[in-house]
Amino acid sequence: MTTIKMAIVGAGTWGETHAFIYNDHPNAEVVAICDLNLERAQDLAEKFNIPMSNVYTDHQEMLKKADIDAVAIVTPDYAHTKVAIDCANAKKHMIIEKPLTTTRSEAIAIIEAIKKNEVRMMVDLHSRWSPLFAIPKESIDNGEIGEPYSAYYRLNDIKWVATDLLPWAEKSSILWFLGYHAVDVLRWFFNDEVTRVYSVSRSGILQNLGVDTVDIYQTILEFKNGGIATLENGWITPNTNPNVNDMKLNMTGTKGMFNIDPTHSQMMERFTEERADRPDMLVRHFIHGKPKGFAYESIRHFVDQLVSGEDFYVSIDDAYNTTMVILAIIESAKTRQPVVVEY
Repeated sequence: MTTIKMAIVGAGTWGETHAFIYNDHPNAEVVAICDLNLERAQDLAEKFNIPMSNVYTDHQEMLKKADIDAVAIVTPDYAHTKVAIDCANAKKHMIIEKPLTTTRSEAIAIIEAIKKNEVRMMVDLHSRWSPLFAIPKESIDNGEIGEPYSAYYRLNDIKWVATDLLPWAEKSSILWFLGYHAVDVLRWFFNDEVTRVYSVSRSGILQNLGVDTVDIYQTILEFKNGGIATLENGWITPNTNPNVNDMKLNMTGTKGMFNIDPTHSQMMERFTEERADRPDMLVRHFIHGKPKGFAYESIRHFVDQLVSGEDFYVSIDDAYNTTMVILAIIESAKTRQPVVVEY
C-alpha cells in the first residue's frame, strides 16, 4: 500500500485539521511540521507523535532534511508564494489552502515553478465537495434547470473572524478568505469564465474595532456566455448570528432554479444556559473521533489523487482564474469602475 509522507507548513487551527485528516487516511501520514513559531510547531508535533527532530521553523531546512513526498501549505493568504515555489523546486507535490496567492505576478511564478518541476498542486477549494453545491452542479450538468442564466450569492462571516480568529485579517481581505470560494462556485456552476466585474466596497466598522480591512464588497460578475451574478462578501455580520457564516445562493436557469439557504436551516438547534446556536453538521466536525464534513473531503481527495495519479477536481486553471477574478474585484472597488478580468 502506498503511503504519502506529508509535511505541514503552518501549525495553526487548519494545520491541525490537515494533521487529523492525514493520520485518518489509510494512504497518508504526517511526518514533519514547520511553523515560524517553534512552540506551536512542537505542540502540534507532540499531539500527533511526530519526533521533535522533524519539527522546523524554516521550510527550506525541512525540504532539505525531511523524508517527505508532499507538503500542505497552511500559512496566511499572503505567505504562500515562496513556500510553494521552494516546494516545487524541491520536487514536492503540494496542497495550498486557498487562495493560490494574492498577486498576479506571484500566481504566475508559482504555476511556472510547478510546471517546470513537473510536480502536482491543488488549491483547497472545498466547496466543490459540499452536497449543497455538488448536487445542484449535477442538476445543472444534466440540464434540469436549463442553461444557467443568473445567480445571487451571499457569503459573509461574523465580525469575530476578522477581529479574533485571524490575527492577520488586515493583511488579507474577505475576498481572499470567503470570496475566493464564492467565485469558484459560480465559475463551476456557470461552467464559464468571468469577463468583467463591477464592485463597490465599504469600510469603517472593522477599522473602529482595530482591524484595518474592508468591511464588505458587493459585486456584479459578467460571464463570457452572458450569465450574470450578484456577489456579496463581508465580515461584519453580528457575532450573535447563530452561524459563523451567513450564506444564501440562488441560481436561475432558462428552465428552472434552485435555492440554497443552509445558514437559516433549523435542522438542529442547541440551547444551553450560555448560548443558542446551530451546530455545524455539514462543513467540519468529528463523528466517533473521526474528522467528517465536506471541508475535510477535499484534503482527502488530494491524497487519493496522488496515489491514483488521476487529475484533481480543482485544476491549476481553476485556482489561477479565480485569483484573477478576485484581483479584478479589488481593483474595481478601488476605482468604482467596471474592470475587465485579465487572465
